[in-house]
Amino acid sequence: MTWQMHGDPMMWVAGIRALYLQALHPRAVRGVMQNSDFRHDAWGRLMRTADFVGTTTYGTTEAAEKAGARVRKIHTMLRATDPDTGESYGVDEPDLLLWVHCAEIDSYLQVARRSGFRLTDAQADRYIAEHRVSARLVGLDPDSVPANRTELAAYFAKVRPELAATPEARAVDDFLLHPPTHPLLIPAREVLWRRVAHLAYAALPPYAHELYGRPAPKPSTVTRRLRLTGTVLRCVPARLRWQLPPKHILRAMARLGPGSRPAPYKLGPQVAILDRPGEGGTR
Repeated sequence: MTWQMHGDPMMWVAGIRALYLQALHPRAVRGVMQNSDFRHDAWGRLMRTADFVGTTTYGTTEAAEKAGARVRKIHTMLRATDPDTGESYGVDEPDLLLWVHCAEIDSYLQVARRSGFRLTDAQADRYIAEHRVSARLVGLDPDSVPANRTELAAYFAKVRPELAATPEARAVDDFLLHPPTHPLLIPAREVLWRRVAHLAYAALPPYAHELYGRPAPKPSTVTRRLRLTGTVLRCVPARLRWQLPPKHILRAMARLGPGSRPAPYKLGPQVAILDRPGEGGTR
């Protein structure tokens, strides 16, 4: 499921949704803001995140394990401080890692399905279960990570009272609406980027809109916009889209052969060519 889904262009919109959602956990977002020059190296941070997801999806097992080891090592050296209590804590606390993981996976799944990427409920559950591997790579016990939609929904219901739109969350919101860019590119940012950011924000669950205090269109309207955006982006030839850094998909295809190309049709039922008449099976 992951191999096919992560080749879809709507993953970029999903990634922005994940940032909005992740920022609503006070301790998690504080760990980011206190340990990185987010505003001045935001694009670098986003690309490093994209590189990690691409490596764990399309890289070799060795590359994925090395990427996970690097992340775990960095996390062990970082701490944050609660400004209200003075408490110091590590950013690698399991509860924080779990929140970041679940917000990311939920965003990928929600945006993909609502934008027209067809997945059955069973396939959606399999996608969530597959990411217990990526959870292990960042230092989580796979058995503590939701393995299906029911467990993921229960997790969000449990953590919901802890969420809040803190000053750090509002700083992330402001950045996502007004990311730093070259003065000559500001018009393009206002026309293109803001539309993507607004769509990603609109795709959040209603409770997130309430916390941020900014309204969003009705869910049915958001779904229509996601479908329209997905339709337009999927018209861009995949090989052209995959030329953008970090090119993990093209490298995977070069390593494994053209048959490894991610494609949504591979998730649907297919009749095996070698089956005798009347004995077609699904793949």
